Amino acid sequence: MFLASRRRRRLAGCIGASLVALLLAAGGAAADYPPPAEGDFLIRDFRFVSGESLPEVRIHYRTFGTPRADARGVVRNAVLILHGTGGSGASLVRAEFAGELFAAGQPLDAARFFVVLPDGIGHGKSSKPSDGLHARFPHYGYQDMVEAEFRLLTQGLHLNHARLVMGTSMGGMHTWLWGEQHPQFMDALMPLASLPTQMSGRNRIWRRLIIDAIRNDPEWNNGDYTTQPRGLRVASVFYGVATSGGNSTGFSARQYRYTYYQQSIAAPAGAGAAAPIAPGVVVSSNVVTTAGHDSPGIDAYSADGFVTRPAE
Repeated sequence: MFLASRRRRRLAGCIGASLVALLLAAGGAAADYPPPAEGDFLIRDFRFVSGESLPEVRIHYRTFGTPRADARGVVRNAVLILHGTGGSGASLVRAEFAGELFAAGQPLDAARFFVVLPDGIGHGKSSKPSDGLHARFPHYGYQDMVEAEFRLLTQGLHLNHARLVMGTSMGGMHTWLWGEQHPQFMDALMPLASLPTQMSGRNRIWRRLIIDAIRNDPEWNNGDYTTQPRGLRVASVFYGVATSGGNSTGFSARQYRYTYYQQSIAAPAGAGAAAPIAPGVVVSSNVVTTAGHDSPGIDAYSADGFVTRPAE
């Protein structure tokens, strides 16, 4: 057991070090990458941790490449990549990400790896409150989302093993939970921009501001709104400031304080936006993980903004 664990850790070190080295070396222009295949996996009678259930949960996904098994039938080249809060697998299918990872000769070359990009519950084209249930949609959490991801891989795509599980922000938190709940399923973990602890400090306050801006608006109507609540625009400002990288909007520091806010408030809200945003932020505010797992890996973390720093 001890020797096996040491071998796994050496393997994970090789995977993680190679991936980081290749990412750093890929500083040039992003290469072309193949188009993904898309599909939907339906999970019947899905029961949530809250005790609620749905007769059917839809998980949308995108894949690159082809799964390959060894002589024992164990799939050795599957890679699961998980998106952040409010995103989807589609947000990772772009030159800055897919072009740097999935193109020929890149770290996760689609000719060698089978890459899976799911839309989490409440996101993208997967089942979410804005499909029609609104506030009557079951209260879901990270454990539910990870369970749906696991069923997608094992029951939907018939994978029995993963080379790597990685994710960014919320996807990074999912990655930590994969290590807790399914430690033998993957060779290595790579959580990005996340820490295995409950949200606190400014990060939690920011999320509370978004939730309250939407839910305290009378137009929210307990989730049965007919037009987008005006509070959604205020929530979008909080979200944008936290996720846009400070002054990266192009304004000077003084202009930023006024112009960015005014333009954001005036911008129209997207259709169906309020229903997934509020519960999505609630989910990320309440998560707790002890990270008590034996799966080796690398945690890549940046300190460029409070949105990924739980304790500030």
